[in-house]
Formats: sequence, structure tokens, C-alpha cells
Amino acid sequence: MRQKIFSFLMMNVGALLVAVNVHFFLSPNDLATGGVSGLSIIMNHVFPGMSLGLFMILINLVLFVVGLIFLGFSFGAKTVYASFALSFYVWLLETVAPIHAPLSNDVLIQLIIGQCIAAIGMAIVFHQDASTGGTDIIAMILNKYFNIEVGRGVLLSDLTIALSSTILFGPQVGMYAFFGVILNGLVIDYVLSQFNTNKEVVIISRHSTEIKSYIVHELGKGATVHTATGAFTSDEKEVITTILGRKDYSRLKGFITKTDNKAFITAHTMNEILGQNFKRLA
Repeated sequence: MRQKIFSFLMMNVGALLVAVNVHFFLSPNDLATGGVSGLSIIMNHVFPGMSLGLFMILINLVLFVVGLIFLGFSFGAKTVYASFALSFYVWLLETVAPIHAPLSNDVLIQLIIGQCIAAIGMAIVFHQDASTGGTDIIAMILNKYFNIEVGRGVLLSDLTIALSSTILFGPQVGMYAFFGVILNGLVIDYVLSQFNTNKEVVIISRHSTEIKSYIVHELGKGATVHTATGAFTSDEKEVITTILGRKDYSRLKGFITKTDNKAFITAHTMNEILGQNFKRLA
């Protein structure tokens, strides 16, 4: 139950951060950097009588219906919730903190700051196995019927929206929008890598029994143990290998420091781990 509440809160935090970017940075500068927010900025320019938040809600409703028709419920309830939460927060910010002009004359710095804020928010939502972008549904349809990878499908839809902004707002704004799409992807990848950091830890120690017990019983993790022979001494030693997240790795280092300050430890950052309690094999 706590995990569900935490996931719910984190999705809202992430959606709010993305909404801050849309309301304070993208919309005042007509920067359509992809996604439902970018498409809504374009529609809001064509039909200025309707609010940006309302456009986002309507577009998400359309995409939700399209997703049901072509995908069933495979795009997930969390994604549907996060998409509408983002639309709601944009509408809320328009109501409580209306803004009628850009925060500064420097469009580039606004774009960079705004996209970094949004990318952190999107990474938080992605970390909860959800998504804020209704255009992800389009990408999933392209993947299902045309075998286009989801990542490429998202990029294709975002770049199409950025191209539309070039037609409406001019080449300078369009180039900013293209740059925003690329920057957003780079920052999202970096933030997600920080969330998902795991290390392969290899330990050689005279107190391997105590260390194994700590890994299994205190950290609740598994380990592999094999015997190796030292090249200089020809002594047989136990080598412990385990996979740990950043917090557990720090705890293990503290324990080993107290138990055997002469232990030999190597740690390698893992880009991808498949099987067992980690990512499922496709």
C-alpha cells in the first residue's frame, strides 16, 4: 500500500514539474517541443480562445480513445492518469498563476532551464512505469502496426510537432523547438540512469562468511561465491560477487570497512541487468 501511495505521489510531482515547464517557459515563447503540450501550444495559437490546459485535456481524450481502439488497455492505466494529471496541472497554473509574457528576453536560457525541469519530471514519471506524453500512444501504435521502435516513434512524433511550429512561428522558434526535443531526451536518459544505477561488486576478504551473511540477511540480496587462487601467494580465497543499488552499496562498504579494512573491492556500474529480480528477458 505504501508503495502505491508513493508511486501516486511521485507521478503527481513529475507531472507538476512538466506542467511548470509548459506554463512558464514553453507557452509564453511559443516553443512546441513535442508531446501533447507542444501540439496544444500550436492549437492554442490557431484557436486562441481556448486555454492551453483545456486543449491538452481534449487531445489526451482523443488519444485515449485511439489507444483503446488500436491497443486495448496495453498502454496502461498509469500513463492515462499521468497524462490527464499533466493537463490538469497546466490548467491549474493558468488559473492561479497566469502569465502573459516570457520571463525574459533570452529564449535559449528559458528553453534550457524549462526542458531540464520537465526532463526531471518525466524521468520521475517514467521511473514509476508511466508516461506523461499522450503521443507515446501514437508511438506504440506505430510499433504495433509498422514495427517502428517506440523510442523512434516518440522522436518522430515530437519532431513532426516541432516542424509544425517552424511553419507557424518561424524558423528561429522552430530551431529552438528542435533543440528542445533533443535536450529533453538527453536529460531524461541521464536522470533515469541515476535512478537505475546498479553496481556489480566483487569482494575478496578474510571475513567472507560475515560479509556473505550481511549481504543476504541485512541487505536482502543474493550473491555468487567462487574460489580463486592468488597469483603471488597461491592461496585459495573466496570471491563474492553481488549486484547492488547505490544505497545498498554504501551500506555494504561501511560494513566491510568495520569488518575487514584490508578487503579488496571492485565495483562496476551496470548499464543493463536481465533476469531474476531485475529486468525480464524479452
